[in-house]
Amino acid sequence: MTDSLLKGTGPLFVAPDVEAAREFFRHKEKGLVDKRMGVSEAISRFVHDGDYLCSGGFGCDRIATALLHEIVRQKKQNLSVAGHTATHDYQILCAGNQTGRGQLMKRCDIAYIVGLEARGLSPHARRCSESGEIEFCEWSNYALAVRLKAAAMGVPFLPQRSMLGTDTFRFSAAQTIQCPFTGETLVAMPALYPDVAIIHVHESDRFGNCRIRGTSVADLELARAAKRLIISCERLIDESEIRMNPTATVIPYFCVDAVCEVPFGSYPGNMPYEYFSDEVHLKEWLAVEEDPAGCQAFYERLLFSTKDFDEYLDRSGGRERLPRLQQIERDPTVS
Repeated sequence: MTDSLLKGTGPLFVAPDVEAAREFFRHKEKGLVDKRMGVSEAISRFVHDGDYLCSGGFGCDRIATALLHEIVRQKKQNLSVAGHTATHDYQILCAGNQTGRGQLMKRCDIAYIVGLEARGLSPHARRCSESGEIEFCEWSNYALAVRLKAAAMGVPFLPQRSMLGTDTFRFSAAQTIQCPFTGETLVAMPALYPDVAIIHVHESDRFGNCRIRGTSVADLELARAAKRLIISCERLIDESEIRMNPTATVIPYFCVDAVCEVPFGSYPGNMPYEYFSDEVHLKEWLAVEEDPAGCQAFYERLLFSTKDFDEYLDRSGGRERLPRLQQIERDPTVS
């Protein structure tokens, strides 16, 4: 190693300890057991205060909204979070950082947060992020995907060129290394093993064999990197369907700890081939967050005082809009 090799100044929230991860996975249940349970039970059993949490999906597409709501509702505390294109999911988690509710989010590996893409920035998420109450480490979206891939492969790091010569590298926890074959300088991306991950899928059987339609982003690697995995699905299917077309299974049962059937569980996000994003409701979130007092009342009505996701759908007006959103998703010519 030469003197020219560099190290980012950011904190490393999760050690890339491959042997510790192997030891954990060695004792994880791998039998074909029925993992169906309610959302409340799954979050209570598998999400613990102080955990490192990773939320699947991409942007506002295929996010595990129902599971995120329950994490907030149960007042989980001091979570570290992967901000891997975290848009509405980051916005939801920031709702848990409220006076009188403690601090749900304590640390965040940031790549893309606060912004809901073309819809604008979340005022409350911005307040939380700028307040200093959350500790950050910077990465790119690709970098976080590479970190998950390293964990899924069971190696402590993977080399890449991305981030070289950037301030993103400077404020990350990555390090440069020298390739032993070419002498080239590369960035070593440390493996990321989340304590728990939540992923919303199209279909799952009772054991946790999952199908996803459309882009999977980094969720296949995430499922294999996470120590505990909670799946929510649009619908449960029989295991005989899985056996009839096994190549459609992208997340295997032995990665999964809980399966929750939650129709419309990604609302108000977009669920590819199922329903379009509810732009009316997402706009409402952004508007009410401009005023901290109104924001608190909004969260109280839709998150804190609801007993489950079904009640949220009713109170938000989503259940009335969903037939139209299904029509738009299935026929792009509909406006």
